[in-house]
Amino acid sequence: MMTRVKYAALITVVQFCVAFPELAFELRSPDQRIRFVFQVEQAGCFYEVFSGDQPVILRSPVNMVVDGVNLGKGTRIVDTEAYEVDETYPWLGHHALAVNRAKGARLKLLHSSSNTAYTFEVRAYNDGVAFRYVVPGEGMRVPDEEVAFRLPPGSTVWFHDFHGHYEGTHNRYGLRAVLPGMWAAPPLTVQLPGRSGYASISEGGLRGYSGMGLQADGNGGFYLRLGHAVPASYPFRLRYADDVERLSRPASVHGPIRTPWRVIIVARDLNELVNSDLVHNVADPPDPKLFPEGPRTEWIRPGRAVWAYLDGGDPTPEGQKEFARLAAQLGFEYNVLEGYWARWSEEQLRDVVEYSRKLGVRIILWKHSRELRDPQQREAFFDMCQRVGVAGAKVDFFDHEHREVIDRYEAILEAAARRKLIIDFHGANKPTGLERTYPNLLGIEAIRGMESRPPWAQHNVTLPFTRLIVGMADYTPTIFSRRRGETTWAHQIANAVILQAPLLVYAAHPAHLLANPAVDVIKSIPSVWDETRVLPFSEIGEVAGFARRKGQTWFVAITNGVYPRTVRVELDFLGEARVSWLATVVREGTTPDSLKIESLTVRSSDVLDVCMPSGGGFIARIARSVSGR
Repeated sequence: MMTRVKYAALITVVQFCVAFPELAFELRSPDQRIRFVFQVEQAGCFYEVFSGDQPVILRSPVNMVVDGVNLGKGTRIVDTEAYEVDETYPWLGHHALAVNRAKGARLKLLHSSSNTAYTFEVRAYNDGVAFRYVVPGEGMRVPDEEVAFRLPPGSTVWFHDFHGHYEGTHNRYGLRAVLPGMWAAPPLTVQLPGRSGYASISEGGLRGYSGMGLQADGNGGFYLRLGHAVPASYPFRLRYADDVERLSRPASVHGPIRTPWRVIIVARDLNELVNSDLVHNVADPPDPKLFPEGPRTEWIRPGRAVWAYLDGGDPTPEGQKEFARLAAQLGFEYNVLEGYWARWSEEQLRDVVEYSRKLGVRIILWKHSRELRDPQQREAFFDMCQRVGVAGAKVDFFDHEHREVIDRYEAILEAAARRKLIIDFHGANKPTGLERTYPNLLGIEAIRGMESRPPWAQHNVTLPFTRLIVGMADYTPTIFSRRRGETTWAHQIANAVILQAPLLVYAAHPAHLLANPAVDVIKSIPSVWDETRVLPFSEIGEVAGFARRKGQTWFVAITNGVYPRTVRVELDFLGEARVSWLATVVREGTTPDSLKIESLTVRSSDVLDVCMPSGGGFIARIARSVSGR
């Protein structure tokens, strides 16, 4: 890993108007394309974001509020400090190495009437901008923010509300159709007017603070709302009725206030949007005492998992030994046990764990997050996990973003890390880069996945460019039963490549995976990637095409939406034209529950024509041929 942070004198641009003085500050990305403009006026602070000449965020308020006092009104800049970030670090996701390169600035502000000194910090990246506030101080204070994201007229947006917390369907809206008061669960994906590019609005570095929701003003803007102000989701009201009123009150912060980074990813195309590292770049790096090699720490092992839940399975100790045998046949590394394990004795659990370990399969235990609120119960549970030798825990049912709940995520991850245990969060909030700070976090649900019901086709080709922009998603892909709805077998297998998580938990019974004609391809799909390219025919809500590389092997995966289509896949990503590659191609069969599998010799100059029905799909595994040329 390489890190370089440089500090330099900052050049500010000062403009004076005869009628109204204003101070304007501009920061540009390393490639000069992205511009962040910050203005201080008597009425408050405002900002704009541009990509070249294209507005991305129109003039919008960006003010810090503490104990009901808006610190942006009547503030002034008293000093500035510039710096640069130049860093690379290992990553478990779309690519193996994250690049963190930005121009940064800290603006020292002074609120005149309260004499409050505080800092506005901003970074401009080649793929967007991020900003936050830091307010020094002691004691308990209640933070809030007056921050908006006003989009250019003619934009198109995709988002879902908070009814199911973060397990909703992303709907497409023209900006004029977004009504006042509508709620949007980040990330909010934006297609800029005239198809001039894309943006995604979310947050990163969420620690010790309430999570961010968005609420539309009906005039092209979305206002930041903290977790207490977001309506309690149906799952939370169902499971925690006694806590609804309490968590509707603002959360206080003790000592210095550091807001999460407000992140605006800016991309010229879907490939740039998908490959952005911005959300986790602003998160804190891992503690070397807990993670001496970061995500490459020896006991942190990404992998594939079987799961006895959606597609049947015997919940007894003997039944789960059978699942371990089947997982070993697939070459999978994990078996996730739902809550039925709690009915076993510790001796029975230990027996299953030891039996599975000998087969190369590790056990993950489901746990209700309510049972980990109390620190003593939390420590006792993870002590038991360590004692019996399980790999980690799947912790479920958070369903809220009040600071109290956000703090619980970190307490769980820290307690697990001390015992070298991995974590998969379900019923959770969107990723905010916490998986960088705690790389033992290998799964985050926060998605309407296979635990829900069809239809799937349009949903599945929207998710790669909405929810998955900000991080991993435990969608639990691939099932061949009727639960797949209007999608085909080929679509379901392609989901395992496209809907990515370092802990890739399959929905299908392992026996059904082993019986599938494409089992050889299924066995070879990794859970993390060295490189990802979004294929140029991809379109949000219509069709998703990905080329992903692991080592010397490429996978091409395509999922189709509602309308039948034919696409052309150019294989130029394979590189040198003279090199031959062996492709195992999985195409649609004669029926939705059949496949056609063929072997081809291909080169980078070749093109594959792919014909797909509604809800169809395609997969190709492409490896260097033995002969090479």
